[in-house]
Amino acid sequence: MKLQFAMDTLTTEAALELAAAAAPHVDILELGTPLIKSAGLSAITAVKSAHPDKIVFADLKTMDAGELEADIAFAAGADLVTVLGSAGDSTIVGAVKAAKKHGKGIVVDLIGVTDKPKRAKEVVALGVEFVEMHAGLDEQAEEGFTFSTLLRDGEASGVPFSVAGGITASTIASVQASGARVAVAGGAIYGATDVGAAAATLRAAIV
Repeated sequence: MKLQFAMDTLTTEAALELAAAAAPHVDILELGTPLIKSAGLSAITAVKSAHPDKIVFADLKTMDAGELEADIAFAAGADLVTVLGSAGDSTIVGAVKAAKKHGKGIVVDLIGVTDKPKRAKEVVALGVEFVEMHAGLDEQAEEGFTFSTLLRDGEASGVPFSVAGGITASTIASVQASGARVAVAGGAIYGATDVGAAAATLRAAIV
């Protein structure tokens, strides 16, 4: 299972600092949606230039203009780009077309999708690399949220998936046990006093 570091910061400088500290311990460097909105596509280029050996994940959360948005992100240096699972099939197909052009991949983020296993099967059939079983920060703060629901949805989907939603050193083993291809950690790393040590701890918890 790969470890993905979601950098939900707002400046390229901060992202580069975080990436430098965590890179020895992670496989995928994710530029969070707020970062790309704040700093622009140049942040993708900067991170890829600094870490050419890492998979760079641009969390665009595209909802429309799939081919165009994916194309500009891939051109900027992204290896993986996200499209929302609630987007229309034509948007996802367009993004996949751009990915094939660049030799890269599309990940469908299932945040906000009610029946995640069903939609996961549908979008993988459209040619995406994998889906992300994702509970956002707002959903995690809601009463009644349970992390285990994401794992169950992933297992039920029967397709390649990642999990994002408050993963910590104490829960990452359960993510691996669910069969996830990627565990996505954000706050557990960037919120730590020692970013490198936090990333190393998560890495050590993966068997």
